[in-house]
Amino acid sequence: MVRKSLSVQMRFKMMCGVSLIEVLVTIAILAVGLLGLAGLQMRLQISEVESYQRTQALILLEDMSNRIAINRANAADYAGGPFGTGDAQPTTCAGTGQALDVCEWSNALKGAAEIADGANVGAMIGARGCIYDLGTGNQYMITIVWQGMTPIAAPASNCGQGLYDSAADEGNCTGDLCRRAVSTIVRIANLGTP
Repeated sequence: MVRKSLSVQMRFKMMCGVSLIEVLVTIAILAVGLLGLAGLQMRLQISEVESYQRTQALILLEDMSNRIAINRANAADYAGGPFGTGDAQPTTCAGTGQALDVCEWSNALKGAAEIADGANVGAMIGARGCIYDLGTGNQYMITIVWQGMTPIAAPASNCGQGLYDSAADEGNCTGDLCRRAVSTIVRIANLGTP
């Protein structure tokens, strides 16, 4: 009987050691899983910011498209840019027609629609807009560019080209890989008599 109890005690001690190792392995696996989950959460937040910026760009693109379509008689006057970040447009817009439209659009690109702590935060990072006359007399390309969060591919548009590169020691946004762009073409119909 004494022998049997010693054998049971030995097994119990061995089992305690084995279960401790199992707990340590489980904790290590759980830690790796939680690190992976944290990385996924960070990527989801970056994707959310990118999506928000693209939505804002599309809203501002539609805004200028409508402004040109409404003032179609003076559509050629809208061509130019880049407007927005870094341009010389005043913060308080005056005037009428094309001058007022471009000024208000520039301020919207700068984020003036929403202000937090005295800073404009209502648009994309470093937003700029360009309006190109496509040379046909009735077609205009509107492009909006902004700073993306991660490098993907450089857009074909010339608007803001070379303005979204980070310094070599700050990151991998070189060669316009973090520049984002959306474009649309506005066609002005000839509503005159044939």
